Amino acid sequence: MTFEHLSRAPFNLDAAALAWVKQRFAALTPDEKISQLFNLRSQGNDPAELERQRRFKPGGLTLHFTPDAAGSSDVIASFNAAAPVPILVSADLEGSRMSLPFGTEVPNPLALAAIDDVEATQRISTIMAREARAAGINWSFTPVLDINAAFRSAIVATRGYGSDVATIERHAMAQLSAFQANGVAATLKHWPGEGYDDRDQHLVTTINPLSMADWEATFGRLYRKGIAEGALSVMAGHIALPSFVLAEDPDAGVEAYRPASVSKRLNIDLLRNRLGFNGLIVSDATSMAGLGSWAKRRDFVPEVISSGCDVLLFSDKFEQDALWLKEALADGRLSWARVDEAVIRQLGLKAAVGLHQPQVVDLSVIGTPEDRAYATALTRRAPTLVKDVNATLPLDPTKHRRVLFISPGIVFPFTPRPLDFAIPDMLRDAGFEVTNYDASISFDAEKFDLVLYAFGDETLLTRNHIFIDWLRLTGNFGRAMQRPWHDIPTVMLSFGFPYHLYDAPRVPTYINAYSTTEPMQRAVVDALLGNLKWNRNNPVDPFCGLGDARY
Repeated sequence: MTFEHLSRAPFNLDAAALAWVKQRFAALTPDEKISQLFNLRSQGNDPAELERQRRFKPGGLTLHFTPDAAGSSDVIASFNAAAPVPILVSADLEGSRMSLPFGTEVPNPLALAAIDDVEATQRISTIMAREARAAGINWSFTPVLDINAAFRSAIVATRGYGSDVATIERHAMAQLSAFQANGVAATLKHWPGEGYDDRDQHLVTTINPLSMADWEATFGRLYRKGIAEGALSVMAGHIALPSFVLAEDPDAGVEAYRPASVSKRLNIDLLRNRLGFNGLIVSDATSMAGLGSWAKRRDFVPEVISSGCDVLLFSDKFEQDALWLKEALADGRLSWARVDEAVIRQLGLKAAVGLHQPQVVDLSVIGTPEDRAYATALTRRAPTLVKDVNATLPLDPTKHRRVLFISPGIVFPFTPRPLDFAIPDMLRDAGFEVTNYDASISFDAEKFDLVLYAFGDETLLTRNHIFIDWLRLTGNFGRAMQRPWHDIPTVMLSFGFPYHLYDAPRVPTYINAYSTTEPMQRAVVDALLGNLKWNRNNPVDPFCGLGDARY
């Protein structure tokens, strides 16, 4: 095997780092090489399960972080003590409720795109990376290069930097450079590009429908820029790009819809050969239906590696998956040369982020008062007033004292039930009387001076579409069809999904706030009261192309 490619971009290893890679590679047994291909996921703190994972000696781990930063560091240390090579510790550093539970709570990408201050994105990304590295994280599955083109896409929504390619490029590159300057490998995702199919690859193989000319002008531009900027890794999504496959083979049939995670054409021919990417390719999570609906796990696990991915992301039955890799090595579906190539690239990534050197844990840099204050101040720049056609704002407790608050709560994929908004209490503290809606309450102008809707749908995994379910919201068939704003001043707030005007185009006052965190809720309340200036920059089309939604 050759190692010279590790001295080139994006690894750029010096002689000492290259020597470390060669030494570690030579010392690995065949079983250890196979284990290195796995990035496992720890979703809890069960000692037996952690020990089972440690015995497997994986190449990487995505850790479920708790508020106990020191405890998480101890778990990472225990894996490294058992491993033949220091492990990659990964996370989706996406901000908002995907922030580290013990770190600074920062805005998500869509909020940063609304603020559209690249220096601010650079500083927020630096805070994220510095805290992550201090906690032991050395690899992030960000930045997201997906384009929020199909507004019904629940899976892109707040995770991406909006719908404008130039805006995405500016902010994603700022995040990339900040992460890697602070020792956290960045990952461009989701290859070959998501956002024109409004479905979720957790549930179905999604399709990038663009022609290659349009792809080159959008995703091609973004990925080429990320590669030129030195991105160390790319995540191959469960996404098809039929235009590229059909250009090579017009008779490809269903093969044109093969997901990138198991596609040599997309990973080798397009990403490596045409775009010139020399870094590491990691699959998206192999438990997702976007891959599982394509083939049996027994078949696709070795195919992930043989098709060009260097790391297989997430496996619950990793011992069985390893046996299936060995089975494929024995019957020729997978070669040892391909395994060695993948392991060498992973070792190169580890050396590129400094894992060949002694590691220092310094939890004191996490959540400093200065960083928290900056993130909170920046959050206050994000709430966006989309429209206020009846000049309802600012709210005044003498005019709008009796408020009817209607909300399904804060919906987040990793909580078993919706969380409550803090907004009603914030308004009560400001002198309003707030009634939380239930199905027994009718819209009555004699009883209420303001109707306030609040939705808290951030990006939701395994939910194909986000929409206003009026029947569930009101709990009443007749009231689901009623719209109160002709009789009572009405304001609709979205803390997350920015497209609720599709289901309520004529609501007179609409605000996008992108994130459900309490600092964002406080910022919105302050702006509602006239104590904070609204942002007026929309990072997407909140009107969803509807002519009447502007009025």
